[in-house]
Amino acid sequence: MRSLYIGATGMLAQEQNVEVISNNIANMNTTGFKRRRTEFHDLLYQNLRRVGSASSDSGTIVPTGVQLGLGVKLAAVYRIHGQGNLTATDNVLDLAIQGKGFFQILMPSGETSYTRDGTFQLSSDGTIVTHDGYELQPGITIPTNATDVTVNASGEVLVKLAGQTSSQNVGRIQLAMFANPAGLQSVGDNYLLETTASGNPTTGNPGTDGMGTLLQGFLETSNVNAVEEVGNLISAQRAYEMNSKVISTSDEMMGTITQLR
Repeated sequence: MRSLYIGATGMLAQEQNVEVISNNIANMNTTGFKRRRTEFHDLLYQNLRRVGSASSDSGTIVPTGVQLGLGVKLAAVYRIHGQGNLTATDNVLDLAIQGKGFFQILMPSGETSYTRDGTFQLSSDGTIVTHDGYELQPGITIPTNATDVTVNASGEVLVKLAGQTSSQNVGRIQLAMFANPAGLQSVGDNYLLETTASGNPTTGNPGTDGMGTLLQGFLETSNVNAVEEVGNLISAQRAYEMNSKVISTSDEMMGTITQLR
């Protein structure tokens, strides 16, 4: 009975759906995290009577035919790049992006990764780095005698040095954008890598060419909606139960056949 295997594909699909939902819920408090959404496709169909085939010698055509579906499969897991809420931290090196764009991070391998996590710190030589010690690109160094650091909306990093009244520009943070940000590859630790699907990055100053602006002393929270995820979890659970019911019903029907005398 095909229904046994069809029900099994449905249960497997809902298991994978719950895994995606659980990952969203687990990252509710992850800075800059973007929630994921599952997309399902139906499997191949078996044609018992092909639609559009001739039904007689006089040229009549079968209008609908008979197609039996073989179940469901997980087609994709989309990353939803909606803006998360902004929370104040009062840390001068915490930066949030309002709008589109990613921070550029130089990885130990030499390649550039991208992130929405603006939790930055200073290295031993005053360079702005991530919590892993990876350098923000383009590299910016804060002088050791700086008494105040300001990052404006357009990405300019301004410092006041001891004994001076005017601010000094020590660099400018640039952002990167992609034609298809959902095509970026997640590698953990809030880092994303460029792929063929994402396209090449377009870099520029915050606030120009569609780039978002920066907000100092704030961080972007996860865009996961707890109520929505719980609703999705309940829906996935009910779908799983219904598919398991298909299998148990099919088993009962097969049991009836085996008892025929």
